[in-house]
Amino acid sequence: MTTVSLAETAPARADRAASFYRAVWRWHFYAGLLTLPFLILLALTGGLYLFRAELDGLIHRDLKQVEIRASAMAAPSALVANALAAIPGQAVKFTAPETPAASAEVTIRAADGARKVAYLDPYDGRVLGELPDKGTVMWIVRQIHSLAYFGPVANGVIEIVGGWAILLVLTGLFLWWPRGRSGGVVSVRGDAGKRVFWRDLHAVTGAFVGLFIVFLAVTGMPWSVFWGDQVNRWANGHNFGYPAGVRVAVPMSEEHLHHAGPTSWSLEQAQVPESVAKADGPIGLDAAVAKFDALGLTPGYAVNLPSSPSGVYTGSVYPKDLSRQRVIHLDQYSGEALLDMSYADYGPLGKALEWGINVHMGQEFGLANQLLMLAVCLSIILLAVSAAVMWWKRRPSGSLGVPPLPPNKATLYGVFAILAIGGVIFPLVGLSLLAMLALDRLFWPAARA
Repeated sequence: MTTVSLAETAPARADRAASFYRAVWRWHFYAGLLTLPFLILLALTGGLYLFRAELDGLIHRDLKQVEIRASAMAAPSALVANALAAIPGQAVKFTAPETPAASAEVTIRAADGARKVAYLDPYDGRVLGELPDKGTVMWIVRQIHSLAYFGPVANGVIEIVGGWAILLVLTGLFLWWPRGRSGGVVSVRGDAGKRVFWRDLHAVTGAFVGLFIVFLAVTGMPWSVFWGDQVNRWANGHNFGYPAGVRVAVPMSEEHLHHAGPTSWSLEQAQVPESVAKADGPIGLDAAVAKFDALGLTPGYAVNLPSSPSGVYTGSVYPKDLSRQRVIHLDQYSGEALLDMSYADYGPLGKALEWGINVHMGQEFGLANQLLMLAVCLSIILLAVSAAVMWWKRRPSGSLGVPPLPPNKATLYGVFAILAIGGVIFPLVGLSLLAMLALDRLFWPAARA
């Protein structure tokens, strides 16, 4: 029997460790190659959208701001009538002023199906102007941020980028791990002319913000076209995914809440109750608004108008304070509240999802939340820039600069198997992993040469 000493096995262990390190580095390179351009776009648009209220208020101040007067505000029905006189069509939503200095909004669906928003002075009913629905600068920024601006296929990239961003952070943390080193762990060595400076800047920045990037990736997934849609359906599968979603037994229509207008992600699949027709007719918008006020709906709420004889008045508000998030459906004939749901009624999953999304959007902790997320967005841009500079300094002339193959190529498959766990959780990421594995095999002959 042959005895193998510890000294003889040490080189083998070192070779395996070095091979595994190179395999991780290679997959980290692929993750960056695939995601960094998108992460820059997401960081830029996300950083802007954190301050959407401030920027929209500044850019569209002629539409969104009015002079405060001592006189009473005009009746909602009068505002809707003035809006329809300026923009013929069907009124589908009325948004009450959030503050005494804010305008009222009426969303109108024109004969061609296009939606426009009329902005009105709530005191004298004057139409201040109009924009396409979701046509403010910050709404456009939001659509670009989610890639929805470029269609459903591009929107699917969000899931791929989010999943790869998580893999990018995990592989990056492995590469950053000190392993007895002191430099490049929490400090940056050299100057801007040296590659080690950019390597350390990249590694140290990633180590500090990595967990925040994972948080943003995970909380951004609910908007993805495939994974987000499936989770949405699952979360809303039992009384909208929230045990106290329906407080009374009411007949439900097949209409979903997001068909009527924007709502929180977790309520998009919530079904809208039906009104029961009565001989004395509908109560009208003014009475519905008075009812919402009496029920304590936070100012600035939107009212989706009934679109049919069985439709309802839906009052909804999604302020920065999650505890004041609320949706109320009123029977359009009796004014009875058919459903009244708030954040307190959500189950643990619903609360966790809403809290994560609220922090993601910079709403939960006020200005501190906005500044923290802005710092993360700027760090993502710094990571992308430092990665590009580092790659450029290392890249051989005329080559893509893919990190070299590990001595033991089996470690590449080992790392792939670990990363594939994320591919199982996020199917589109899994498909992209397989594509990158096939692409990686194409580089092997060149690497051997």
